[in-house]
Amino acid sequence: MRNQLLKSSFIVAIFFMANLASAQDKDKDKDKETIGTEVVNVVKPYTPSVSDAFKIKQTPSLNDKETATKKEIKYAIFSFPVASTFTPAKGKAEGLKKAKREKLYNTYISLGLGNYNTAALDFYTSRAISRDETFDISLRHHSSQGGIDGVELDDKFFDTKLDLAYINRSRDLSWKAKAGYQHQVYNWYGLPEGFLTPSQIGTIDEQQTYHNIYLGGDVKMDDSFFNGGKVQYRRMFDAASSGENRLILQPEFEVEIAGELIKTIVDVDYVGGTFKNNYFGTGSIDYSILKAGISPSLVILRDDLTVNLGAAIYYGLDAENSTNDIFVYPRITAQYRLNGDNIIAYAGLEGDLKQNSYYDFVQTNYFVSPTLAIAPTDQQYNGYLGIKGKLTSNVSYNLRGSYISENNKSLFKLNEFNPSPDNGYTYGNSFNVVYDDVSTISVFGELNVDITSNFKFGVKAEYFNYSTDQQEEAWNLPDLEASIFADYQITEKWFAGANIFYIGERKDKFTDPLVDIEGTIIALDSFFDVNAHVGYRFNDRLSAFVKANNIANQDYQRWANFPVQQFQIMAGATYKFDF
Repeated sequence: MRNQLLKSSFIVAIFFMANLASAQDKDKDKDKETIGTEVVNVVKPYTPSVSDAFKIKQTPSLNDKETATKKEIKYAIFSFPVASTFTPAKGKAEGLKKAKREKLYNTYISLGLGNYNTAALDFYTSRAISRDETFDISLRHHSSQGGIDGVELDDKFFDTKLDLAYINRSRDLSWKAKAGYQHQVYNWYGLPEGFLTPSQIGTIDEQQTYHNIYLGGDVKMDDSFFNGGKVQYRRMFDAASSGENRLILQPEFEVEIAGELIKTIVDVDYVGGTFKNNYFGTGSIDYSILKAGISPSLVILRDDLTVNLGAAIYYGLDAENSTNDIFVYPRITAQYRLNGDNIIAYAGLEGDLKQNSYYDFVQTNYFVSPTLAIAPTDQQYNGYLGIKGKLTSNVSYNLRGSYISENNKSLFKLNEFNPSPDNGYTYGNSFNVVYDDVSTISVFGELNVDITSNFKFGVKAEYFNYSTDQQEEAWNLPDLEASIFADYQITEKWFAGANIFYIGERKDKFTDPLVDIEGTIIALDSFFDVNAHVGYRFNDRLSAFVKANNIANQDYQRWANFPVQQFQIMAGATYKFDF
C-alpha cells in the first residue's frame, strides 16, 4: 500500500514538472504554437531504489526538436541627436606688443639754423593725382656764411637742389619722368701760407658758381623680355664759362632659355664739354668721349648656390683725340650659403669702363679748377673674396678682401702756384685731376647690431694699400677709413643718434715753380669727426631737433690748405602735414 502511494506521488510530480516547463516556455515565446498535452506511456513498471533519489538533481537530456532549435533574435538601435551645450575654446596666439601705428602725411618741411650763420631746409611733398599717378617735389638747401678762423678769403657756401618727379604705375608697366635743377656756390679759400701779401689777396676773385639741369626717366616692365631701363641728360655750366653735356641710356633685357635666366644690359654713355682756359691760360680744353657696350649675364640658381656668369664688352671713342679702343671685362659673381643665413661665402671678378665727368669731380671735391682733363678710367678687374652672415639673430657681419687694378685712375692733386689776377684759382688754392695706373689692396670689415628694437649700432672700417706707376703717391687717397653709428629711440617722444668718421693720412704736393720746381709733398694728418643729434616729438606732426658736428672741435683739413669749420651746432624743427 505504501509502495503504491509512492509510485502515484512520483507520477504526479513528473506530470506537474512537465506542465510547469511548458507554461514557462509559453510565457517566453507567445508567438510560437502552444504545445499540446502529452501522454506518457510507462512501458516497464518503475521500481525505485534509494540511489534514484539523487538522479533527480541531474539535468535531463532533452531531445525535443523545439527546444534544440536556437531562436532568432531581431533587434534594432534607435539613434537620435542629443543637444550639446559644449563649445570648444578657440586657440589664441600669444599677445605681441604692437607699436603705435604712425600716421602718414604726404608733406613735410624741416628747417634748422646754427652757428657760422648756417641754414638748412628740407621740403618734400607727394601728391596723388589719381590711383596710379603721383607727383613728387623735393627741395633741399644748405648754406653757411663762413667764418673759419685764420681764413683770409671768403669761405661761405651755398647748395640748393630742386627735384621733380611724375610717377605712373600700372599692372605691368611703371615709369617715372624726372627733372631737376641744382645751384651751388663755393669759394677757393685755401691759400698757402706766406706766399701772398694782403694787397695781392685783396685782388683775388675766389668765388665759383655751378649750375646743373637734368632731365630723365625710368621704366620698369613685368612679364616682358624688356625689363626696363633709364635715360638721363644733364647740362652743367659754371661762372668760368665751362660747360658739359652728358647723356646716359641703359635699357635692360631678360629672357629665360632652358630654365636659365639670361640678363643683358646695354650701356651708352656720352660726355662732352669745354673749359674756356687751361690752367696756364694758353688755350681751351675740349673733350668728347663715348662709351657704348653690352653686358650679358647668365644667372644660375642651385639650392644654396647662386652664380652670375657674365662679361662686358665696350667700345670707347675719344672724338677730340681721334682714338678708339675695345675693352672686355669679366662680370662673374658667386654666393654660397654654408650655413643658411649665418655663413655666406661670396666672391667676384668684375671690371668696368668708368666714365668720368666734370660734374662728378665737382661733387667729390668742390675746389677743383675749371681746367680739368676729362678721361675715362679703365678698371681692368676688381677681384674680391668675402664672407658675411649673422652671428646671432640680431648681429650681422661682413668681411671682404679685394685687389683692384685700374688704368688711368683719376687722382686729385693741388695745382701749382701760378698767380693770375684774372683767375681766382691759380694761387695754389685749387685742385687738378691727374691720371695714373693704380693697384689697390683693401681689407673691409663691418658689424651691425640691433641691441633692441629701439637701439641700433654699427661699425665698419676699410684699409687700403696703393701702388702707383708714374705718380709718387696716390694723391689724397686715405690709407684707412672707418665709421661708427648709433641710433637710439629713448622713449616714445625722445630720440638720439651719433656717428663718428675717421679718415686716415693722405698725401698731396704743393709746387711753386719759382722756388722749387720739384715741389714739396704734404702729409695731411688723419682726423676724427664726431657728430650727434637729439630730438623730441611733440606729436605726430611736430618735432624739434638739435644737431652738433665736429664735437671734438678739431681744426683738420679734408683737402690741403682747406681747413673746415670747427664745432658746429644747429637747432630746428620738422613739421608734417597733408597738402
